[in-house]
Amino acid sequence: MSPVFSHLMLGTVQFGMNYGVANVTGKPSYETVKAILKEAYDSGVTALDTAPEYGDSEEVIGRALKELGLSDRFAVVTKIPTLPEAGDPEEFMKTSLENSLNRLGIPRAAAVLLHTEKDCIYLDVLKTMCARGLTERAGISLNTLKYKDAGSSADCLQIPCSLLDHRFDSCFGKGERLCFIRGAYLQGMLLMPQEKIPFPEIREKRRRLENLGIPMAELALRYLAGKKGPKCILTGVETLEQLRENIRLSQLPPLSAEETAAVEEIVLPPLDEALVSPWMWNRK
Repeated sequence: MSPVFSHLMLGTVQFGMNYGVANVTGKPSYETVKAILKEAYDSGVTALDTAPEYGDSEEVIGRALKELGLSDRFAVVTKIPTLPEAGDPEEFMKTSLENSLNRLGIPRAAAVLLHTEKDCIYLDVLKTMCARGLTERAGISLNTLKYKDAGSSADCLQIPCSLLDHRFDSCFGKGERLCFIRGAYLQGMLLMPQEKIPFPEIREKRRRLENLGIPMAELALRYLAGKKGPKCILTGVETLEQLRENIRLSQLPPLSAEETAAVEEIVLPPLDEALVSPWMWNRK
């Protein structure tokens, strides 16, 4: 029986590199990663997100899961790097995925995503990896509005979404398609001190959200929990304390209809894409 996707998904880019505007602890030690994975599993978190581009994240995860005896207990999502302009895309995907599975120490992935959204033209090719038995689902990691409709035939999508990012709201609730929500805390910007937020538009929205009287991290996860359809909320951690807090928050009920309406009165209409897309921040 395949591992199930838990409601909370553990992001692992921090396991392989320093990542995030709010990361003050840096890349966690191997023993910390191992402890995080053990506690995650013991607490019912059975979904992991990784990628070959995340430093040595796949190797670290593979080693830790093997030592913990948990290699077959997690639903692991990995990705296909940007496809080269020349060569056979199917062979490139097969080789990349086999290398990822070897590093992770698992026979197949629960899902594989095209990491670069412009590669969406190769989604049908990626689906052949399901027939090969290398993955159970094939999808795309979306990042910009330009490719918003590219994943209509995908088994799964990874999409940015948060209290302040509503670009992909229409992707939710599309039958059995699974959505992996990333950016729940807007790469930490929803949680950092107000004076450190570089954008006045975000500071103002944050101030008004805080006036609702619900702690910001709780508000962020409970809001996303109310999104329609099958989904996993992806949160990255560097410490056990962060993991425990995310697990606690994930066990709270979604916002009520009244609370959701109060949030959306503040956050809608949505902010400009350049304000909520981290890869665009250096361009502002």
